[in-house]
Amino acid sequence: MEAFDIVIIGAGPAGLGFARQMSGAGLRIALVEQLEENILAEPPEDGRDIALTHTSEQIMEDLGMWQHIPEEAMGVIREAKVVNGRSDYALHFDSIQSEKPYLGRIVPNHLIRKAAYLQVKDLADITLITGALVVEATTGRVVLEDGRELGASLVVAADSRFSGIRRKMGISAEMLDFGRVVIVCEMSHVLPHNDVATECFHYDQTLAILPMHGEVSSVVVTLSSEKADAAMAMPAQAFAADIQERFGGKLGKMELITDRVAYPLVGVFARQFVAPRFALVGDAAVGMHPVTAHGYNLGLSGAALLSEALRAALAEGQGIGDIAVLRRYERAHRKVARPLYLGTNALVKLYTDTRLPAKILRGVALRLGNALPPIKQRIVQQLTQISARG
Repeated sequence: MEAFDIVIIGAGPAGLGFARQMSGAGLRIALVEQLEENILAEPPEDGRDIALTHTSEQIMEDLGMWQHIPEEAMGVIREAKVVNGRSDYALHFDSIQSEKPYLGRIVPNHLIRKAAYLQVKDLADITLITGALVVEATTGRVVLEDGRELGASLVVAADSRFSGIRRKMGISAEMLDFGRVVIVCEMSHVLPHNDVATECFHYDQTLAILPMHGEVSSVVVTLSSEKADAAMAMPAQAFAADIQERFGGKLGKMELITDRVAYPLVGVFARQFVAPRFALVGDAAVGMHPVTAHGYNLGLSGAALLSEALRAALAEGQGIGDIAVLRRYERAHRKVARPLYLGTNALVKLYTDTRLPAKILRGVALRLGNALPPIKQRIVQQLTQISARG
């Protein structure tokens, strides 16, 4: 059996980010990934563009990831609008309420993954084990498909919201199937977006238009499964024309410039984030609906909280697999994640309800948001900051 201090399963952004955060702590770390290393080095575009909070941007800068993101590849959100149905009235946010001169940045997911890999690949205390499938996971022990056994003081699962490792460890999760599909892509347009992000809660779909660099926007469409199949089957020009019409022609003529990618919408919240010598991070702990754009941000801040708890334990001479140590992380992360998860789900429920009382309440909620500055300020804080300290 190969001995490590920490074995991390899953080299997505959360797993890579956590590995980087723990590097330099005097530990032997193994990072196990099913994909081959050449795919980690050059991740394929998956259609997703990530809205980063100020907190996430700072963490990425601290980890050295930010330097690998080309300036021309990222968008900036200076204003945000929320629109209800076909109404022209919008709940409006701008950077005046923010600590920085912008609300957030938009970065393609594949570039975040590449940046995280570049910061980890040459670190002497991290062993990358790629092209490896985990077939068994028990307390402090991981078995790979090729028969290799890895022992560790702590095993960390970062293998997606449908985590097989979470299940192998006997941890259940509450899952909320929204019965919808999200389609993501990028589109060019004639008119400038002026760094404004718009969330349109139409009565038959949700449409988000997020500003990328130049006259390009990230488009996120949420539809029923049946309508999503039809949208994916549309010729590119017809799909672009449909989005252009649904956005009221505000960006002029729009053209599809990337493939469309569809993802089923399922929210996940693990009933436990930890067990003896075991922890969950990223989507394996909490998988969010994308409407509040907090999925990756929550995963990155959660990894920072776990790293903080482990480094404090090392400084105090405690074992990193000690359940008391791990529960510090669980309490801190749950305190942040639970309200966001429940609040996001409640928001989705309200703004996808087509009954008349819900439609009225939606409009009232937007007007109250504009009329009550403390509420607006609180929303801006939630959009731009996620606690990364326990």
